[in-house]
Amino acid sequence: MKALVFQGPGQTSWQDVPDPAIKDAADAIVRVDGVTICGTDLHIIKGDVPEVTAGRVLGHEAVGTVVEIGGVVRSVRPGDRVLVSCISACGRCRFCREGHYGQCRGGGGWLLGHTIDGTQAEYVRVPFADLSVHALPSAVSSHDAVLLADIFPTAYEVGVLNGNVRPGDTVVVVGAGPIGLAAIATAGLYSPGRIIAVDLAASRLAAARDLGADATASAREEPEWLIEDLTEGLGADVVIEAVGVPETFEMCTRMVRPGGHVANIGVHGKAATLHLEDLWIKDVTITTGLVDTHSTPMLLRMMAAGRLAGAAMVTHRFELDRMEEAYDVFARAADTGALKVVLGGPQHDILAVPPQEQ
Repeated sequence: MKALVFQGPGQTSWQDVPDPAIKDAADAIVRVDGVTICGTDLHIIKGDVPEVTAGRVLGHEAVGTVVEIGGVVRSVRPGDRVLVSCISACGRCRFCREGHYGQCRGGGGWLLGHTIDGTQAEYVRVPFADLSVHALPSAVSSHDAVLLADIFPTAYEVGVLNGNVRPGDTVVVVGAGPIGLAAIATAGLYSPGRIIAVDLAASRLAAARDLGADATASAREEPEWLIEDLTEGLGADVVIEAVGVPETFEMCTRMVRPGGHVANIGVHGKAATLHLEDLWIKDVTITTGLVDTHSTPMLLRMMAAGRLAGAAMVTHRFELDRMEEAYDVFARAADTGALKVVLGGPQHDILAVPPQEQ
């Protein structure tokens, strides 16, 4: 089969690799019908995630069709259309039993495209299939469902829930890429007083308004002053960091009110300064986290009911064999306007966008 293989920092190739095979009775083999590219994949290619070694098939988000299952798998069977979660869960260890699947100590956690071969391929082996794939209702299309593999549960759990968003809050989301946009959409479920998006790109700020932001600010224009003005000098109740660079993390800590929350979602490849000389007296809560995906079934039900839209974030679609081109478009988002890039053949209901629309 073909797959996108990491060859070391700055290098990938779309190449032939062996087909995956069942290694454990809890495994499933899934034909990849739709897959997407994550900002974390770009961090990997830059060398920011050293656990990913040369030869690894990348990718941790997909929808597909089950083609084979191990002997103990009970929740799905061959022929089922499924969502492949970015997190694999053994279901038995202390953390899994508490719903903290991202911290699984029984052989799970973030595996796909990290410590085992991932989803940017024609087929993928999914460990612990009973908890790591979700059957898709017919009402949910593949190009919508793939956004539930990572960005929606990540934004909701690590941003909105960790940030303790409450009705009436002023919520600032710094970074209006896919994760930030998903944070805006899911923060809206809690009826905040206002949501303010901060980004460098005008196109992303426009997308933020479409998804529920009440106000936007350019990161080039000292948005701290806007937040101070809108909150009468108090600061935001919740600030969500969705970029992953030191400058935006430090910006978030300057925007938050005394007693407020900074919820860091971004994947950081460099150290960020924690200004405790300013923060110690403000009683600020700072949270980080890897997604657990405990919310995926709920988010899937909401999407099936039409209460959670994903298609608005998909700006570019390609057939699977155009993976390297899709990476180029996604990596140059400032020039291409890319938000979420989805790949998959038209036979699997993810239709290729005509070239002039890319």
